[in-house]
Amino acid sequence: MIAYLRGRVLDITAETAILEVNGVGYEIYCSGGAFRKLNVGETAELYTYLQVKEDGVTLFGFASVKEKELFLKVTSVSGVGPKLGISILTCLTADEVTQAIATADVKRLSAAKGLGKKTAEKIVLELHGKISAAEVMNASGDPISYAEQSGVASVSAEDEEAVSALMGLGFTKSESAQAVKRARDNGATTVEDVIRKALTGF
Repeated sequence: MIAYLRGRVLDITAETAILEVNGVGYEIYCSGGAFRKLNVGETAELYTYLQVKEDGVTLFGFASVKEKELFLKVTSVSGVGPKLGISILTCLTADEVTQAIATADVKRLSAAKGLGKKTAEKIVLELHGKISAAEVMNASGDPISYAEQSGVASVSAEDEEAVSALMGLGFTKSESAQAVKRARDNGATTVEDVIRKALTGF
């Protein structure tokens, strides 16, 4: 399994990039996040997934481990192959995909090229509840501190409504409480504003 590559970018097309690693050129189908890291002639690094089929092998490239993990979750849904998975992560950012799944926003997810409404509904149905608050706010690979991962934030009575709403979206009580606290710390005032900031990562 080729899980990671670092080398010089030789060429970029609409769907792929060629990365030269130790004299070998690898053609890689890239996500939107991966493309944003690439410039012809410069050194770049990509996290990759290797698809092996009877008619050949295909490499898919991602900007971060988190983006690759999201791709693997999406493609675990029946009917969503790697080509469609990479298309989703090209039309939408990793943050947009995770938020759409977490909030059951089928319309937003359906904006991805080649993804029909029924398949988008299937993705939401199968993955809703499996996307944590931490993933919603860190899909791009931003680090989460140990305190954020392990601590349980205390909330006031007025924030209970926001916590309940987030729990209704599939988050745990701990994740919801931490998200609400961070939203308040970043200036959220109303319950609606707290929920919006909690889901969008500010």
